[in-house]
Amino acid sequence: MHLSFVIPCYNESENVEAMHDAVAAVMEGCGFSYEMVFVDDGSRDDTFARLKALHARSRQYVRVLRFSRNFGKESAIYAGLSHAKGELVTLIDADLQQPPALALEMARFLDENEDYDCVAAFQERRLESRRLSFLKKSFYKLINRMTEIEFVQGASDFRTMRRRMVDAILSMGETNRFSKGIFSWVGFCTHYIPYRAEDRHAGASKWNTWKLFKYALDGIVSFTTMPLRLTAFAGLGTAFVSLLYTIVVVIKKLFFGIDVPGYATLAVLILLLGGLQLFAMGILGEYLAKTYGESKCRPIYLTRTVLEPREPDQKTN
Repeated sequence: MHLSFVIPCYNESENVEAMHDAVAAVMEGCGFSYEMVFVDDGSRDDTFARLKALHARSRQYVRVLRFSRNFGKESAIYAGLSHAKGELVTLIDADLQQPPALALEMARFLDENEDYDCVAAFQERRLESRRLSFLKKSFYKLINRMTEIEFVQGASDFRTMRRRMVDAILSMGETNRFSKGIFSWVGFCTHYIPYRAEDRHAGASKWNTWKLFKYALDGIVSFTTMPLRLTAFAGLGTAFVSLLYTIVVVIKKLFFGIDVPGYATLAVLILLLGGLQLFAMGILGEYLAKTYGESKCRPIYLTRTVLEPREPDQKTN
């Protein structure tokens, strides 16, 4: 098997057939052996029923995984990579915003350039609001300052990787996964190419501002301990300022006879220090929560159904 397409799906019943046909049309006559690995991430619509029908009418190139519930896209990516058999593996969304024809170009680039292990696509121009664009740019600037690895702005999960890079990613068995960071952490030579995202074939995006914020927070907690250090620096700075203020108050009282400020000052200081403490505890709690989750050693995903590609002599029941 030369090329595997890993396609996570969540409530994509209106898109999976079009995605299948688009990939099949692109790969027809290209000379590559290929497969499609659809991962149904606990969809609540009839996505699995349509995937099952696709599997029944396909020949030897469709594999379907169905989760027992919704585990999230990160788990779906891991499951798809785990079951992909190709020497090259492409991650691609099911909504047809990412063109399958570009995935074929990625594969050909890797075949012609042995020094590279991955081709990743990024959007030069994103069709989104200025507010959302500003927030994303701010996130990349922040996390690149906090971590030792580089996060390429605009780089998506849409990429094609060699088997050795896929195996390296699968060796990282952490439950709380942040693929953008994992792709950078494992290293390997990556070639970045621009692309223009198409309109969704059907349906609406599953992402909103709150989900993106949570995703960004997961990335920061997963790949840097800088927030913990910042809280320590903040505590040290607060202690130093408090010491200076204490000296000022003592001097005013002993040498100038000025009364020590009363209720208002105490109330402000208590609220300020209490807020800083709660903020520091919140950051610490995020790291403890991640550690607690990992300590349970629960599986990254659970499958309810696995439909394997059929051998040429098999018949569909």
